[in-house]
Amino acid sequence: METNRIKNLEELAATPLHRAALKIINSGLNAIDTKTILEKNVTLAGNRLTIKDKEFDLAKFDKIIFIGLGKAAGEAALFFDKLLGSRITAGAVLDLKEVNCRYIKSYKADHPRPSTKNVSASQKIVDLAREISENDFVITVVSGGGSAMLCWPAEECEKSVKLYDSFLKTGGHIKELNVIRKHTSLIKGGGLAKIFYPAKIVGLIFSDIAGDNYHNVASGPTYLDETSIEDAQKIIAKYGLSGIEILETDKEKKYFNNVVNIPMVSNKTALESVKSAAQDAGFTTAILSEAIYENADQTIADFQKSSAPKTALIAGGEINISIKNSLGQGGRNQYLAMKFLPLIKPGEVFISIASDGLDNSDAAGAIIDSETIKKAGDKKLDYEKYLAAYNTYDFFNETGSLIFTGPTGANVADLMLLLRK
Repeated sequence: METNRIKNLEELAATPLHRAALKIINSGLNAIDTKTILEKNVTLAGNRLTIKDKEFDLAKFDKIIFIGLGKAAGEAALFFDKLLGSRITAGAVLDLKEVNCRYIKSYKADHPRPSTKNVSASQKIVDLAREISENDFVITVVSGGGSAMLCWPAEECEKSVKLYDSFLKTGGHIKELNVIRKHTSLIKGGGLAKIFYPAKIVGLIFSDIAGDNYHNVASGPTYLDETSIEDAQKIIAKYGLSGIEILETDKEKKYFNNVVNIPMVSNKTALESVKSAAQDAGFTTAILSEAIYENADQTIADFQKSSAPKTALIAGGEINISIKNSLGQGGRNQYLAMKFLPLIKPGEVFISIASDGLDNSDAAGAIIDSETIKKAGDKKLDYEKYLAAYNTYDFFNETGSLIFTGPTGANVADLMLLLRK
């Protein structure tokens, strides 16, 4: 029986179509559950640790160190803390919340704007590399959100805050932002692998980046960076970003000879589960894209042109949004749903949610249909005013359209579903 991860499902299930849509999306959330992914893919038999098709003999190592970064890191730390127990020599995990581990130190980090708290926690990770040797084993869980959480040295934190605030106004691609991030840091863009060289490093990648761009997750701390300082400079010039000091990432391949990166989960995992659930519910299904990065209007147009009776249209990624001035609450998913409101047809239900459960608020996203705009009218809500202020949370709170899951402990970007009866 599937776990219900939508806390207010019963309140939102106003019609059979609403209930079907919510249950279909819920299957995607279940598919990316961090603990479930690890239980399926990681085993320990004696001294032999198996991660997917890779095997590691733990008896060969003097020290075993665990490092976790991002929104899936806390759940992963709990899993490895229990699995390996006292075999873990030391460890540090950075997440939005602290977790109660016995052998791994847990630190709460700020996101999306890094803080001195993040620098201090990142320093704890760097400290673990003291007296590191080729006889040591470093398990590194890298997940979405890690770019902001992992921030070292202190000067990077200041640059990262300025960069984030400036970039948000440009409408630029997250891949471009991550290129610049790699070139403001000594620990991103392969820097973590260099710091822990010559230890054996296994990177478990929980991707929030659309497509198979695992090297961009958390700005690639365990991957050899294939971008250059010139690439970063071009992006800075393209968007007129000023005052961002950058540096070249290390290109020496020796730092990566002992690194094995293993993709664990991505948006595709969730989308395939959503597709299967929709088919089981009797809908003709199609995945429109695994890598949405269009603006809201284009994304909506793509859904509309493919909609047909008894269809489920599915997409993943995140919309491209440029926020010049924000006066309210809400994130990309609520904004997309609100832009869709005047266009949605009777007999359709649309859902857009953040897979981490936090759409720049305590809501994961929103569910809408043609009745939602009528509810707004009955309550005399000024649609244009709320939209212009990006105050989508308060609008959907009034119409009873917000979806609440709480933090999921996973992050594979956003999930979108248009269901037509």
